[in-house]
Amino acid sequence: MKWIKTLVFSAFWLLVSLSAAALLSVAGAALYFSPGLPDVRQLQDFELHTPLRIFTRDGKLIGEYGDERRMPVTFDEIPEDFLLALLAAEDASFFDHRGVDPKGLARAAVELVSSGGDIQSGGSTITMQVARNYLLTLDRTFTRKIREILLALQMEKILSKEEILELYVNKIFLGHRAYGIAAAAEVYYNKPLDELTLAQKAMIAGLPKAPSSFNPLANPERSLIRRNWILYRMRELGHIDQETYEAAVQEPTTARRYVAQVEVDADYVAEMARQYALERFGEDAYTGGYRIHTTLDSELQPFARQALARGLIDYDTRHGWRGPEERDIPASLAEAQERTERRGLEEELDESPEIMQTARQAAERSQTRVEGIEGDVSNWLRVLERTPGFGPLQPAIVVESEGREMRVLSGEGELVTLDWEGLSWAREYRSPRARGAEPTSAAEIADTGDLVRILQREDGSWRLSQRPDAEGSLVVMNPTDGAILALQGGFSFNASKFNRAVQAQRQSGSIFKPFVFLAALDTGLMTASSVVNDAPVVMQDGSNEIWRPVNSSGDFLGPIRLRVALAMSRNLVTIRILQTLGLDNTIDYLEGFGFSPNRLPHGLSLALGSADLTPLEMTNAYAVLANGGFQVAPWFIERITRGSDEQVISEARPAVACRDCREGQTEVEIDGKRYEVAPRVADPTAVYILRDMLRDVIESGTGRAALSLDRDDVVGKTGTTNGFRDAWFAGYNDDLVATVWIGKDNNESIAEYGGNAALPIWIDFMGNALEGRPEASPEEPEQLVRMRIDEQTGRRLADGQPGGITEIFHPDYLPDMEPRRVEQEIEQRSGSQGTGSYEAIF
Repeated sequence: MKWIKTLVFSAFWLLVSLSAAALLSVAGAALYFSPGLPDVRQLQDFELHTPLRIFTRDGKLIGEYGDERRMPVTFDEIPEDFLLALLAAEDASFFDHRGVDPKGLARAAVELVSSGGDIQSGGSTITMQVARNYLLTLDRTFTRKIREILLALQMEKILSKEEILELYVNKIFLGHRAYGIAAAAEVYYNKPLDELTLAQKAMIAGLPKAPSSFNPLANPERSLIRRNWILYRMRELGHIDQETYEAAVQEPTTARRYVAQVEVDADYVAEMARQYALERFGEDAYTGGYRIHTTLDSELQPFARQALARGLIDYDTRHGWRGPEERDIPASLAEAQERTERRGLEEELDESPEIMQTARQAAERSQTRVEGIEGDVSNWLRVLERTPGFGPLQPAIVVESEGREMRVLSGEGELVTLDWEGLSWAREYRSPRARGAEPTSAAEIADTGDLVRILQREDGSWRLSQRPDAEGSLVVMNPTDGAILALQGGFSFNASKFNRAVQAQRQSGSIFKPFVFLAALDTGLMTASSVVNDAPVVMQDGSNEIWRPVNSSGDFLGPIRLRVALAMSRNLVTIRILQTLGLDNTIDYLEGFGFSPNRLPHGLSLALGSADLTPLEMTNAYAVLANGGFQVAPWFIERITRGSDEQVISEARPAVACRDCREGQTEVEIDGKRYEVAPRVADPTAVYILRDMLRDVIESGTGRAALSLDRDDVVGKTGTTNGFRDAWFAGYNDDLVATVWIGKDNNESIAEYGGNAALPIWIDFMGNALEGRPEASPEEPEQLVRMRIDEQTGRRLADGQPGGITEIFHPDYLPDMEPRRVEQEIEQRSGSQGTGSYEAIF
């Protein structure tokens, strides 16, 4: 018995000694490592790397930029079953330990001894993982593990369990740029976290241990095993019952990779905002949690995008079929590889894992996946997977062309039939003004293996299409403050990132004429009834080049009133008006509409819109007409915020038009905020008279198609440039101003007038945008004068004199009883106001 007592006594003191040694070791490690440890308190205010996000003015997402896709959540926003799945996978005793799990550490110690210093599993609790992810490096060393333990012990004293979990679920990397559980739910399932099934939550809960090895896209088999193990652990821990477990493990894997799902398609504006953020914040823009709220209207932007796309497709259809994008694409991967080798090419067929996974699956079951197609079409599916969509146009590969019917394989792996109604338009394109004969069979259009585009019609059927050869833009502004409400800079951002709305400087053509007419009305040199001679003019510039401008119709109408001349867009009348005004004076006047003088040509061709201007600049100028003559400026960023609490970094306060403000008033209060009143640059009565004249463009001039809107409050002007290179329409009511431009990036002819190419797009947009809205026209100025004039001479009729028509006038500029023509003004002025480099030769 004595030796037993001795043994117990010795064992007791050995245990005490080992415990003391352990305590001394821990204390020594703490004393040694503590001075160099990061301050745990910084986690209380830690800012996660959060991507730049861009929104419409009513909070709809239009863009997200940054390498780390993250959507921070609070602890209360974590679904309970997800939390249980995560704890079952990573740290089942999380709420019981104080930051360190002794059993896990013991396992790590065994690995440390057996591996000679390299820690494998680590035995890390969630608290220790937070310490490593936020405060330490990721190297697997003994010293880092000691630091991790010490930090975890400190964290448990300073932070609550809920705070630690919140830090954990928002920081962890879960593959495919997803950081945090909310981002992973969007990336893999395109759903909010709380809408996931239990099986989907378990799948995500299995990712922190090894985001690559257990990734449902890269390793679907291993991820399925991991998911089911987590569900098994949940059942063993009593978190779910047997029935729930069996249902969850039977659920198939449904993960796919989803890009950031925007709510409003406005890529061109999103890119404008991204560039602004990068210029202002540098690379921190992508990680600093900035949120840019733009002025875009989430209802108007889709109308603008769809109207432009439809109009460009209609234009393209009128001009003919240019053939498939690619021809004779091999159906199977094996055939594609064989062709590559036969041609001696070193083409790499392996692209993204997702594409190749789709291709391999298709090779295995192509006959069952695509019903109605015999043989392996894995390469066709691969090609369609990598081919981007352009707006409403989807890529497709021709499977069969027989008779007057074509069958194509869509990107969704579906077989689509195109009937003759959807094919017969495809006459061969020969030039902007010429097409070939109508095809007689589908085989004349495209054959098996050809890559084409298809478009779904309103009735659900499909038709053949192609990427339009022409491009365009549509800009919509609020005339009161210059806010950009909608902007589409091209047919498709995927097809071309060049933003024609703000980057394309194109000749404006006849949509520039109203500003020349307004200058004449505003200065009192002319009235709406002034008669100008629509007759040939020959000009000579400083280089002895002769310029003989003509009207687009090629004819001359002789003496004509200003109102009629604007409605009919007479070039020669506009030139004579500019001569009368004087070039220098006119350019000074135009500066008030946002036109930069050094961007305007110093010659009489200015009257015809020869200045190279962007669609945004023209829209802004028309906004000044729409608001009664106040100089507003375009803007699109309403405010910038940062962080989850939306701290306001900056907020726009644009100058606004104020028709009701008294003269000299500089500020106005709107919705409790004070704004600067925009400077007035045109007389309101002159602007009203011009608006009335522009209504004639709709009633009887080049914009008659807009009568289909059945609204009296819309006015506007068509425009076409030399050689039919540009087609325009700009128009407005009191609420909206919109400009459409159509042309080709290479400046080739589109062979259509503004009234044919641009106006239908404007009508399409305005018809949707104004639907259900009351008419919005300005009130008639109190001092406006109405009187009868002679329709031919424009002179005022005496009281009691029969006949004539009614015209409106500024009270200070009433017409004479005798006719007065522009030639008289030119003679009186003798060129004293300057005509630039041009000399009139009559």
